[in-house]
Amino acid sequence: MIDRKNIFISHVHEDDDLLPKLKDLIRKSGMEVKDGSINSDKPNNARNEDYIKREILAPRIDWASTLVVLISKDTADSWWVNWEIEHAVEKGKTVVGVYAQGATDADVPEALEQCGDAAIVGWQSERVVAAINGELSEWDNPTGGAREPRWPMVRVTCR
Repeated sequence: MIDRKNIFISHVHEDDDLLPKLKDLIRKSGMEVKDGSINSDKPNNARNEDYIKREILAPRIDWASTLVVLISKDTADSWWVNWEIEHAVEKGKTVVGVYAQGATDADVPEALEQCGDAAIVGWQSERVVAAINGELSEWDNPTGGAREPRWPMVRVTCR
């Protein structure tokens, strides 16, 4: 039996080409995902920020069981990615970070640093699926080793 999950992949639009690759990576470990994120295949042409948050993004994040943050060189600077993480945390969603190839610790969004309570993993199929399933709570660095926090802290849930 195939494991199926509804996810929302939070990403910057410059990384739209990585979405099919991430879904294929997940599929390799026997999980089929339905992605509710907005990308160039499903564009959002709205201009009003409140409308976009309330009517487009929030319902898609609320529908998903897990928010997967695709961490790349531009992710940390994305106001939208940080908002999506904060919204998912407020709604009690599992939030998982996945490093794209070439990403660094500096690319992790601040909201994920502060509020993420699940896992951050590298581009490894089994670890991504384990994190989505809640079976893994480790924070990896981009090379797969244990991640050192930017500052000493005790991880708490921001809900």
